[in-house]
Amino acid sequence: MEFGKGMIVISRAGHDKGSFLAVVGTEDGRVLVADGKERPIAKPKRKNPKHLAMTRKTVDIAGMSDKALRKALREASGTVGGDDEDPERSGIGE
Repeated sequence: MEFGKGMIVISRAGHDKGSFLAVVGTEDGRVLVADGKERPIAKPKRKNPKHLAMTRKTVDIAGMSDKALRKALREASGTVGGDDEDPERSGIGE
């Protein structure tokens, strides 16, 4: 199956391993992904397709802001809270 624009994927390798990302395009056999924070839509990361796991979720990224992308990825991952939520500081798990 091909990686399509707007598809939500999970990184399986690299420093962003386990992160939910949105596909913003493809280039030279690589997949361009963004998360709206570390990798804004305007400056996506090039990832090897082997290092990405597909999900069944998609998002319409046409005209989407980075903030809206972060919210969509948070909802897709099932995580609640702010952009800078730190479980250590929030008291969760104590």
